[in-house]
Amino acid sequence: MNQPTVSKGWTVLALLALLAVPVDAQVKDYRDIKFPKLPEREVPRPEVHTLSNGLQIFLLEDHELPLIRVTGRIRTGSNYEPADKVGLADFVGQVLREGGTRSMDGDAMNDYLESRAAFVETGMGGDVGTASMNCLKEDFDDVLAVFADVLRNPAFAEDKLALAKQQAKTRIARRNDNIGGIAGREFARLIYGADSPLTQMTEYATVASITRDDLVAWHQRYYHPNNIMLGVVGDFDSIAMKSKLEAAFGDWPKGPDANLPEIVVNEPEPGVHFIEKNDVTQAYVRLGHRGIRTDNPDYYSVQMMNEIFGGGYAARLFSNVRSKKGLAYSVRGSIGSGFLREGIFSVALSTKSETMGASIDALREEIDAIVAAPPTGEEMARAKESILNSFVFNSTSMSQILGQQLTYAYYGYPADFLERYRSGIEKVTREDVARVAKEYIHPDKLVTLVVGKSADFDRPVS
Repeated sequence: MNQPTVSKGWTVLALLALLAVPVDAQVKDYRDIKFPKLPEREVPRPEVHTLSNGLQIFLLEDHELPLIRVTGRIRTGSNYEPADKVGLADFVGQVLREGGTRSMDGDAMNDYLESRAAFVETGMGGDVGTASMNCLKEDFDDVLAVFADVLRNPAFAEDKLALAKQQAKTRIARRNDNIGGIAGREFARLIYGADSPLTQMTEYATVASITRDDLVAWHQRYYHPNNIMLGVVGDFDSIAMKSKLEAAFGDWPKGPDANLPEIVVNEPEPGVHFIEKNDVTQAYVRLGHRGIRTDNPDYYSVQMMNEIFGGGYAARLFSNVRSKKGLAYSVRGSIGSGFLREGIFSVALSTKSETMGASIDALREEIDAIVAAPPTGEEMARAKESILNSFVFNSTSMSQILGQQLTYAYYGYPADFLERYRSGIEKVTREDVARVAKEYIHPDKLVTLVVGKSADFDRPVS
């Protein structure tokens, strides 16, 4: 078979052309590559309406797929349950759906929804109750009827409550199996206080004290239309959807406003604490103190500081504690924030038992350094680029966008919170980061917690 040929003359010319190109034009340092600024994406906003009974609805059309999703926020939460009945709110969130309604028991509801490839779910967080449904557009009316029935007429079946209580007792029995779980739980109790509503724990006695009547009373106290927000996203017409929601919920009478009490976060007492756990080869170390609220004017500067301090592979904690000193596979640290109250400033790692003391020293050195040493220009550029480039992932779907809008509205934050976040990050300077590190990180107020096997430590906990 004849093969194509290239004349020697052309080959020589091609080689000469390549040699004529400067070396630095062929190989360019990645740090010198300039990328164009990402275009700003306009995030759609849902229509917002309030029904005559106070129920707020957020409507966001998305005709890409023949699906409709409803997400609900109920003004309640486990942080507001009585101390002698801890676990009650979680049981409400679970049995509200699993226990069925007065017209359809939970098992029949499972079959009904499964035959339509739909779901209805309920749950409970610390400061919010949740409810959601998802279905094909063609099944929406049927599934909405079930969803409304669950919210309005739960049966709280005794057998489903008994099952939920048994599951809770199993969780109590196993909650000390995981060293990280112990550290996270007990560190929060040290920061917020063991008696705080934020850290109260379900116990066998509190589980035993909870009855079906307690669940009914909780529902009657909080589950009213004027305490609920519903968001709908999917393939629908907004005018028609508003009418459907009015038909499903409009005759639900208003009830008392939730009026959830403010939970005050006190300043924790500095100190060193240790929990013995003899069946582990790792020590879990955590240091920190009280953080900030999300509505703090310095929020954006704090987020930049977090990125530089503990935000990833290039952050100071990872670079120095993991990569250079080899003391931990994973290390993290940040000033946490909360929508309603202060979060927690926390620096944490797990390490070999034999390097527990060295790890504490390394973490304290990094905490001192972030307060004392302002960020470099390179750190600022990398942190800002990282945060802004990840911004696009905050709105990857219409469902995610709707969920964010519900959250902001529920906690009283502006609808353009995300847009403000982006512009706020862009304006942060080196001086801002240096200032907030000094203002919000206090090495002299640290709470230190170590969990592990003390016999294997390199030194006593101190």
